Amino acid sequence: MPTTQSTPPETQKKESPKKSQTPVKALHEYRQSVWLDYIQRCMIRSGELLRLIEEDGIRGVTSNPAIFQKAIASTTDYDKLLSTLSLGADQDALALYEQLAIEDIKAAADILKPLYESSHYKDGYVSLEVSPYLADDGEQTLEEARRLWYEVKRPNLMVKVPATPAGIPVIEQLISEGINVNVTLLFSQSAYLEVAEAYVSGLESFANAGGDVKKVASVASFFISRIDTAVDTMIAKKLQAIREKAIEEKAIKEDDTKENHEVSARLKSLQGKVAIANAKLVYQEYLKLCESSRWQALAKQGAQPQRLLWASTGTKNPQYSDVLYMEALIGPNTVNTTPPHTLSAFMDHGQPSVSLTTDIDSAKAIMASLSAAEIDFSFVTNKLLRQGIQIFQQAFDQLLEAVEQKVKH
Repeated sequence: MPTTQSTPPETQKKESPKKSQTPVKALHEYRQSVWLDYIQRCMIRSGELLRLIEEDGIRGVTSNPAIFQKAIASTTDYDKLLSTLSLGADQDALALYEQLAIEDIKAAADILKPLYESSHYKDGYVSLEVSPYLADDGEQTLEEARRLWYEVKRPNLMVKVPATPAGIPVIEQLISEGINVNVTLLFSQSAYLEVAEAYVSGLESFANAGGDVKKVASVASFFISRIDTAVDTMIAKKLQAIREKAIEEKAIKEDDTKENHEVSARLKSLQGKVAIANAKLVYQEYLKLCESSRWQALAKQGAQPQRLLWASTGTKNPQYSDVLYMEALIGPNTVNTTPPHTLSAFMDHGQPSVSLTTDIDSAKAIMASLSAAEIDFSFVTNKLLRQGIQIFQQAFDQLLEAVEQKVKH
């Protein structure tokens, strides 16, 4: 979504980060916020979350079913409480999980509230996801999002809603009611444009109803590393097919050999490049929206931009830099939500610099090359959306199983 400034963010003069700052705090000089993609009870109660905010520069927290599953199943933080509870007709595993999760979300939101207020409602948010089983049911997603919003009762909560066809209208409706939304599982430019339209339309409705648009916030969470993992796998299969064909055709012509080498070289040049190129072009769409008259009308009322949030930024391929997706996607009015291990790596050797608005022509060429390589990117992104929902559903199953196992029967 657009910024409230008439000058495009990337053209504004940047100051060099102060050498005494942590790499994460240095990102603030580039107007990028870092949120922690993790939550755990001991982290909240021990003061670690507060330390991450005050010393390291973390400015928000995100969660999902997989994160809560890991926190409950792989730690002892919740064991004592769960052992005193029991499952019954009015309190199943889902109800017990929500009890634990909402308590953690409330506590994290309270710790983040001073930042929420000092940043004028831009940062200081904590996210809680609706059930992944409702991803294709807009009516139930809307009902659950409202319920979670009113149960948590914190102005710096963001309810996470997936960018499925059923979820897009829900996003608009929630924004029109003044409910903050973290739109999750975004992979394609086309889906982002639908989400951006839903945000603007929702804000317009909220403003027309007399709502204070300054206090409504949203992020569009674009998943990064999963795209490279999917595309790299397809490229690897194509390269293997070329090798096998060359072995089978021992008496191939020299021209054929040269052509195979050229095709292989083009495929290899795309490895580890598509996710970043895609994100850069999505950001260009964001910048175009900055100039729209619809947004400018809302901006004059103090409306906040729906920032692009880079999710899934932990590097999955060990051959790539462990800070690849943090260093390559630094730009104004964006958020990078990062898992603890990637945060530690960036704190150790991250090199902040504006990168999101560089090499745009190269990004366009990379995306164009996918078609030449017979890789259907829309097929990839649609598949990733469905897989993402399945992954969260599986994690939710495992989460409820962990709760059941730790409850005193």
